[in-house]
Amino acid sequence: MFQIELVEQCKANDRKAQMQLYKQYCDGMFCVAMRFLKNEDDAEDVLQESFIKAFQRIDQFRGEVTFGAWLKRIVVNGSIDFLKSKREQMVQLEEGYMHIPDDADWSIENDVELDDVKKAIDRLPEKYRYVVQLFLVEGYDHGEISEILKISDTASRTRLLRGKTQLKEMLKDKAYGTGP
Repeated sequence: MFQIELVEQCKANDRKAQMQLYKQYCDGMFCVAMRFLKNEDDAEDVLQESFIKAFQRIDQFRGEVTFGAWLKRIVVNGSIDFLKSKREQMVQLEEGYMHIPDDADWSIENDVELDDVKKAIDRLPEKYRYVVQLFLVEGYDHGEISEILKISDTASRTRLLRGKTQLKEMLKDKAYGTGP
């Protein structure tokens, strides 16, 4: 059955169609949530809430993007909201006044393992980690990141550049044996 037909059936509150869409997307969306949350129980909770929200708001799905892309945004936002709710206090810096050039160079030492990169991303400060993860891992552009995180495009670019700089420094330390 075509995805559009399934979505239309879901709009008509067809439980079998909802289950079919759930089965089609649950594993991939679980991986998205895990990349943010690093905890299976939390990822499962966010995943369930995301599917509930998606089915409650399925009338808002217009087909401008694939259902998977639409659902992924709900999961990403749910994951970030979950992480924000766990934080005790939030400190925001106003970075909108800065102009940072876009630097597309992501090259690192050849002997750095993917696992090392993932661990280094996890150690980034939260505001940089989210932008780096959304840009590098999830493939969002700065316009999308600014919508998701409710920051300006300039702040997204600034945080990406600063996060990338810190990430490279951590990986350089690791390569020379001075880091964890």
